Amino acid sequence: MSLPEPLSFDNTEYAFAYKSNKELRRAHLLFSSMGIGWLVKIGTRITPWAIKSGLPIKGIIRNTMFNQFVGGETLDQTASAAQKLAKYNVQVILDYGVEGGDEGEAGFDHACEEFIRVIDYAATQPNIPFMSVKVTGLARFGLLEKLDSSVEQNAGTLMKRYVKALESLSEPEKTEWQKVNNRLRKICEAASNKNVGVLIDAEETWIQDPVDVITILMMEQFNKTKAVVFNTFQLYRHDRLAFLKDSFEAAAQRNFILGAKLVRGAYMEKERRRAAELNYPSPIQPTKAASDNDYNAALSYCVDHLSNISLIIATHNEESNLLTTKLMDAKRIPHNHPHIHFSQLFGMSDNITFNLAKAGFAVSKYLPFGPIDDVIPYLMRRAQENSSVAGQTGRELGLIKKEMQRRRL
Repeated sequence: MSLPEPLSFDNTEYAFAYKSNKELRRAHLLFSSMGIGWLVKIGTRITPWAIKSGLPIKGIIRNTMFNQFVGGETLDQTASAAQKLAKYNVQVILDYGVEGGDEGEAGFDHACEEFIRVIDYAATQPNIPFMSVKVTGLARFGLLEKLDSSVEQNAGTLMKRYVKALESLSEPEKTEWQKVNNRLRKICEAASNKNVGVLIDAEETWIQDPVDVITILMMEQFNKTKAVVFNTFQLYRHDRLAFLKDSFEAAAQRNFILGAKLVRGAYMEKERRRAAELNYPSPIQPTKAASDNDYNAALSYCVDHLSNISLIIATHNEESNLLTTKLMDAKRIPHNHPHIHFSQLFGMSDNITFNLAKAGFAVSKYLPFGPIDDVIPYLMRRAQENSSVAGQTGRELGLIKKEMQRRRL
C-alpha cells in the first residue's frame, strides 16, 4: 500500500488542471498587468468613472477581470463555473456581489429577497454549501453607526451594552432596526430549512458591533444542532482573537454551535486612516507578523474546540492553510470533517484550493456574481489587493509561468 502524496501548494498541474491553455495565457496577461503599480492605480480610478459615463469598456472588463474573478452576471450563469469546479471536488460559496448602500427600505427588502433566491438556488446544487450576506445590504449604514457608537468595545459585555444602545434609538429607528432583524432572520430561516450555510461578512470597525450582536442572536436561534450561521472574524484587528474566545464562551453558555469564518481583513488602509483623522487608537495590528500570529492562534483554538465550533479557513496564506492540515493530521481529524472547511476567492490562489481538494479536504471558491456595473467595486478591490499585498501578484504569476513551462506553452 503506497503512502499518500505529501500536500504541496507548488503542484501547478493540479492547481491549473481546470484551465485551458487559452485561459492560462489570459490569466498570465492579467496578473502581469496587475503587477504594474501605476497601471493599476490609473485603472482603478478611471474604470468606475468610465462605466458610469457609459463608455464602451464592458467588453474589455468582461474578457479580463470579470472572467477571472466573477462567476457571471446572473445566478444561472454561475452554474458553468460551479460545475467546472465540481469536477475537481471544489465547492462554491455564492456571493451576490452587489455592494451595500443606503438604498431605502424597498432596496433592503429587495436585497433580502435576492439573498433568499440565492439560497433557493444553492439548495438545488450539490456543491454549493454556503452563501454570503452583507448586513449593509439589509440595513442603513447610519443606523448601524449609531448603534455601534453606543456599544462598548469590551466583547464580554457586548450583549448587555447592546441592549442599552437600543435605548438610544428613537421609536422610528427601533422600528427600522426591527425590520433589519426580521430580514436577516428570514434569510437564516430559509437557509436552515434548505440546509445552506449563511456567512455574515465583516464590516468596518465603526459598524461591526451591531453586526456581531445580530449574528450571535441568529446563531443562538439557528445553530442549535448544526452550524447554519457564521460570523466573520478579521484577525488583522488586535482584539479579534479575544473576541473569538468570548464568542465561544457565549456559544457554550447559550448552547449553540459557533460558526467562525477566519479572515485576515479587508479594510486596513481605511481603518488606519480614519483612526488617524479622528485621533483614536488604530484597531489594526501593529505588524503583519502580529496578524499572522493571531490568525494561526485562532486556527489552533478552533481546531481544539471542533465539537462546538464549525470553522471556515478563508485565507490565501499558504502557511496558515498548511498549518491547519498539519493540526488535523496530528489530531487524526478526517480531511472531510464537517466542521472544517477551507476557502479562497475565485480566480486567486488556485494552487491552494485545488491541491487541498486533491488531498481530500473540504474546500471552496468564493464566487461572486452580478451585473458588471454592480461588481466593479469588488473588481477594483481585487486589482488593488493583488498590486498592494506583498508578493501576491508575484506568487500568482510565478505559478502560472511554471505551469505554462510544464505545458510547453
